Amino acid sequence: MATTHIIGAGLAGLEAACVLVEHGRHVIIHEAARAAGGRCRSYFDQELNCRLDNGNHLLLSGNNAAMSFLKRVGAYDTLTGPTDPIFPFIDLVNLERWVLRMNHGRLPWWIFVPAMRVPHTRLRDYLALLKLRRAQTDDLVESLVGAIGPLYRNLLEPLAIAGLNTPAREASAAPLRQVIAETIERGGAASIPCWPREGLSESFIDPALRWLTARPTEFRSNSRVAALPRDDLQIRGIDLTDSHIDLAPEDNIILATPAPVAANLVPGVEVPDAFQAILNVHYKYHLAKGDAGFWGLIGGTAEWVFAKGDILSVTISAANDRIDVPADLLAAQVWQDLVRAFGVPAAMPAYRVIKEKRATFAATPAQLARRPGAVTKWRNLFLAGDYTNTGLPATIEGAIRSGKAAALASLHANAG
Repeated sequence: MATTHIIGAGLAGLEAACVLVEHGRHVIIHEAARAAGGRCRSYFDQELNCRLDNGNHLLLSGNNAAMSFLKRVGAYDTLTGPTDPIFPFIDLVNLERWVLRMNHGRLPWWIFVPAMRVPHTRLRDYLALLKLRRAQTDDLVESLVGAIGPLYRNLLEPLAIAGLNTPAREASAAPLRQVIAETIERGGAASIPCWPREGLSESFIDPALRWLTARPTEFRSNSRVAALPRDDLQIRGIDLTDSHIDLAPEDNIILATPAPVAANLVPGVEVPDAFQAILNVHYKYHLAKGDAGFWGLIGGTAEWVFAKGDILSVTISAANDRIDVPADLLAAQVWQDLVRAFGVPAAMPAYRVIKEKRATFAATPAQLARRPGAVTKWRNLFLAGDYTNTGLPATIEGAIRSGKAAALASLHANAG
């Protein structure tokens, strides 16, 4: 039987494996780490004595690939979040609070109701969003829509930074255009926020591994690929740190690693080479979750706050300028934002700071031009990962779509 070797057991690799198994393909997954998941994983933190997510990932109901993935592996009901498309915000400058409330239908009548939209915005401000529909790769977010005023500062810029993980003055508007087209423009029913109730591993990774290993799939952890011997036409084998695998003529490889690893294993493949950091600070503190269970913070160090039981979790995106701030100082700065926003005690509780220096590629025009497709010049090598050219930024949705694209491309190559 033909075998597809998938290198990397993040979401892209797991989705590729699922698609291939559904098409009757035998799959072997090689994961260099002890556990699967990549950036989408949970772990037990000894300091806080609880499980933490490696990062906070806010999904929207219009993320069709992510929702299909969860439904396939039987984990769709592990998500939590509000039942309506609501987004609470707090302005740390003036302590103004508001909730963006969208209606469920596709016709956005909510923009006609001042109490449902961003404060101090006018109806004509929302018409300026039509500029995003025409956004090209070279259009920058701030240059294109930065003049809208309160709508930009209080909604578009936070959404752009969170979604693109790149400062709005540098970020291409094209992937933001695609995100909005698939969610907000489809109406509130496609814009309901959600996230894993227990953890990323419990929703995405563990159910997927159970689903796969019940089928013709081998999962090999601690299986580090050192090299991919090749000629001008194909990959000939897989060099592991302690063994070698010869590939049969009908075998394929899907390389589902981060971009730098892909570039190292296959020199000559062009991939993004500039990255942005994401910082997460987790505090051992219980905060009532309110109407939504999360908040966007404007004008401070903290950006997005999630109330997760006994953990208060904060995400700071596009954080290259803060990556070298000592953990204790960063945690103190963020806690002061939380004191101002929520009135929590001034004494900071136990915390954990997680820094991802190269969390995603920088979504600049120059870096978008470096995104490769799933197909390579080697007939049996295919690429998957959120850095590939999905049209979306580096998100869970993009990672899963990339895995499906690589799997289908490999099946097509074999059929031909």
